[in-house]
Amino acid sequence: MANEHIRNIKKELLSDNWYTLNKYSFEYQKQDGSWEEQHREAYDRGNGAGILLYNKEKETVILTRQFRMPTYVNGNKDGMMIEVCAGLLDGDNPEDCIRKETEEETGYKINNVERVFETYMSPGSVTEILYLFIGAYEDKMKVGEGGGADNETENIEVLEIPFKKAIRMIESNEINDAKTILLMQWAQINNLFENQ
Repeated sequence: MANEHIRNIKKELLSDNWYTLNKYSFEYQKQDGSWEEQHREAYDRGNGAGILLYNKEKETVILTRQFRMPTYVNGNKDGMMIEVCAGLLDGDNPEDCIRKETEEETGYKINNVERVFETYMSPGSVTEILYLFIGAYEDKMKVGEGGGADNETENIEVLEIPFKKAIRMIESNEINDAKTILLMQWAQINNLFENQ
């Protein structure tokens, strides 16, 4: 399914330090039929998955709080972000990845996850596809403290928040992570909680 309006693609590796940053040079055919040379950089960190853990009986969600350096250097005063549990696929399929990440980050062992959609979060610069899920949790599913994998220096705080409060936290900008907002709004639109 190649795009006939793109030709002569050249790729140059700019960095392979944490993930990979490539520069692409190519010719793009404009609507008038003429061709122009364009240059774009694309950051490839692999694909990922995220999940909104919810408890209908308690009307709560499980979110995480951790330091995110890119937000800190771009004006987030303390660099802390409240987010849904998420992680990179690292060779796993999205369902297996999110089950593993859920246990590592939140301490909950869940089996049943439902994929609700997939999205490109920053298509102008990042190649990542993010697979987004929902999953029900109960107190009895708690098998550990969470906090993230020891070797990944994540230092994750696990938060159990009433769904209505989490929605207000989006409105007050306390929650400003895109994947979290998308999943919370999906839950709201699809009446995941009866008394929202």
